[in-house]
Amino acid sequence: MSKLHTIWEFIRRHKYLITILIFVTIIGFLDENSMVRRISNIRKINKLHESIREYQADYNENTKRLNELTTNPRSIEKVAREKYLMKKPNEDIYIIQDDEQDTTVKEEPQK
Repeated sequence: MSKLHTIWEFIRRHKYLITILIFVTIIGFLDENSMVRRISNIRKINKLHESIREYQADYNENTKRLNELTTNPRSIEKVAREKYLMKKPNEDIYIIQDDEQDTTVKEEPQK
């Protein structure tokens, strides 16, 4: 009975501290909107904002290219020649590829 009495006395003396600790534990870790989840969500939001910036930059670059293609006939010819390998009737096209191939020689075991 004395252990129960000492526990009860400890609780009575430190009831505000215990209440605050329970509150912080619930809010910080156990609640649906806990601080741990909030920090995780903030990180996700930052990653999404970075993705938005990247897509916005790609969009701006593609819009610039599209505007150039619609206004400049030389840019249309450039794209046709580079991407679709089109040529004028009196021209020859040479395609040079820089493919790195494995040049090691494999030796067969001697019999």
